[in-house]
Amino acid sequence: MTRSLRYVFLGAGAVGSALGGLLAQLGREVLLVARGEHARVMGERGVTLRCPDLTETVAVPVATSPDQARLTVDDVLVLTAKTPQAADVLDAWGDVSVHAHDGSVVGRALDVLPVLVALNGVAGEEIALRRAERVFAVCVWFPTVLLEPGEVIVRGATLRGVFHLGRYGHSPDPAADDALLTSIAADWDPAGCLVRPTGAVMGWKYRKLVANVGNALEALLGDTTGAEDITTALRDEAERVLEAAAIPVVGKEEARVGWSPEGLEFLPVPGEPEQLGGSSWQSLMRGTASIETDYLNGEIAVIARRIGTAAPVNTRIAALAREAARDGRRPGSITADELRRELGLA
Repeated sequence: MTRSLRYVFLGAGAVGSALGGLLAQLGREVLLVARGEHARVMGERGVTLRCPDLTETVAVPVATSPDQARLTVDDVLVLTAKTPQAADVLDAWGDVSVHAHDGSVVGRALDVLPVLVALNGVAGEEIALRRAERVFAVCVWFPTVLLEPGEVIVRGATLRGVFHLGRYGHSPDPAADDALLTSIAADWDPAGCLVRPTGAVMGWKYRKLVANVGNALEALLGDTTGAEDITTALRDEAERVLEAAAIPVVGKEEARVGWSPEGLEFLPVPGEPEQLGGSSWQSLMRGTASIETDYLNGEIAVIARRIGTAAPVNTRIAALAREAARDGRRPGSITADELRRELGLA
């Protein structure tokens, strides 16, 4: 008999809580690993999903540490923490024992279980591969917002998002990997979270990286209206660096089609502003003192340095975002004209 998989979301913030809640809504087995008030509220009341077409609170199992979970061979680890926290999260869970169906211990988590790296940027896969045997990259196209503990906003309707998945690194057993991806698709697709297995998953993640270099702009300005020239400068520079480094990137038209399946539209959620920011904007709004732009704009900077070129616009905006997070500034702390001067675009 085929056993059902359980999805253990390590670092269940906006993406992990939303995806876990949507799966739990359909009766799939999940465990949300979260912290602080968000974990407390979800543990007591469940996770509230607020979508354009529904609002529902779903009961979900929640853990705050490895000693609150019993891992089995049917578990899939889904890394959804921010990239700056990825290593710490994996280290905390890596040595947890994994049990067979008869109760015996078969090994440690990162030696036995698959790890899906559902992070922005392209650095998370290497962080995972240093620690785990079986790593899969996930390109996440799934706009979600977490501003209130226990509540996630999911803007996709009637479908919720698209997830391109593929093995990262050498696979000694491609058939087993294909079987796993087929099972994941069977679980996620009915929840409106479309799984698209691909051998070019990192090309998708680099294409999304180009889109994500605008996250810092949104975080700093709040409202990016009238700052389209800055977005263009950031993305054009990213494209030039990736091309100079000969890094394969999914084409713009292929991405447009792949991220626009029939039934997926990003819409306002009742009771919320029409425009809500992405992950970097949310970090400044919540005052987390941490922001992932070093792995977005900073990724372009480091690639440029490796090949002996420069990415001054992305390098500078990464520094400004880091300073804003450290100093506790909120979106809108700088104007577009001030930012242009800082970036040398005035």
